[in-house]
Amino acid sequence: MPATPLTVTDRYVAPETTVTYWVDTMSDYTSPTRSELNAGKDLTAEIVAATGWELAADNVATPDGGSLFTSQIPGRINPGDATISFYASRDTVDVRDLIARGDTGYVVHLHGGDVSGQKMDVWKVRVRSVSAPIDYAASNAAMITILFSITAVPAENVAIPA
Repeated sequence: MPATPLTVTDRYVAPETTVTYWVDTMSDYTSPTRSELNAGKDLTAEIVAATGWELAADNVATPDGGSLFTSQIPGRINPGDATISFYASRDTVDVRDLIARGDTGYVVHLHGGDVSGQKMDVWKVRVRSVSAPIDYAASNAAMITILFSITAVPAENVAIPA
């Protein structure tokens, strides 16, 4: 008997569907309330790119004397270098008015949009840096890149509250 196939997915393009919020405070980030999410700020329309929002375990080599092959096991889990790049505004009214170096809060990625019952990831963060939009060689729109330190195990695949 063949293996059961994975359910066919409802495919989508992340930039047209994913929503990202900045939330200053939460009582329990592993189970945010609707009022806490609503108190946040929707960053989505100003985001150019977001990278490093993942966890990966280090590989630990496990050689043994009986073989030339060195197997591996998963080791400590590390977050990626989490960044979000935003558009800068000529009048300087942009993400810099909301997020500054040293701020703490939560970045919430709602992968299928803000739809009750679907999944989101909540990342507890501290802001490492907020770049100035200075790049005289650029051929793209001016951007501000914010680097985040992940300060706690993220709450992954949390149900979006009604």
